[in-house]
Amino acid sequence: MKTVILAGGFGTRLAEYTDKIPKPMVQVGDKPILSHIMNFYQSFGYDDFIIAAGYKKDIIIDYYNNSKEFKNLEIVDTGENTMTGGRILRLKPYFTEDENFFMTYGDGLCSVDLSKLLEFHFSHNKIATVTAVHPPVRFGELEIDGDEVIKFDEKPQASAGWINGGYFVLNSNVFNYIDNDTTLFEKEPMTKLFRDKNLRAYKHEDFWKCMDTLRDKLDLEKILNDKGPIWKK
Repeated sequence: MKTVILAGGFGTRLAEYTDKIPKPMVQVGDKPILSHIMNFYQSFGYDDFIIAAGYKKDIIIDYYNNSKEFKNLEIVDTGENTMTGGRILRLKPYFTEDENFFMTYGDGLCSVDLSKLLEFHFSHNKIATVTAVHPPVRFGELEIDGDEVIKFDEKPQASAGWINGGYFVLNSNVFNYIDNDTTLFEKEPMTKLFRDKNLRAYKHEDFWKCMDTLRDKLDLEKILNDKGPIWKK
């Protein structure tokens, strides 16, 4: 089963690095976050990757052309200014009719059980499954008894509310919901899928982290140093 990773955006909120390299190539520890993401899928036995590249694509191509870690890897130029939906649409020739595939973004790590996610997707027989996660909390959480702090949790996941966690299973019929390069997948296509009752959410309560800013990168590196790659199976 193929895995599509969107890796073509500008990543302007992480400009400390993305002025020179594409965001998915920003390192977490000793390797790019893109490699961590592919390692995660590999840990479940999925190692057929399509990278939808764009901004500074040559850096991605050069790096992985010299890497022997990922043998089934196709890097596709989906355009520098193409939106997320447009990048997915440009990959249509790589899929057969009614084929299912994983899709994620090249800047987030998650410990979702891919086997259970896929089982859930097949159980409802809809076009799209999105992994729903709790939004991160910006500040530390205190539990207080009187004036005594009895628990401190630094930047926990919120216990209420759900957001798009970026780990999808899609059927190739999803291409019919995308118009062109200017289509943002998270807008009209997902709205249309919802209206057509073709979108389901798989709830994931455990680890999830998106690398949007320098603080996020440092948080991920601290997790990696303290606990190892907790997102892997």
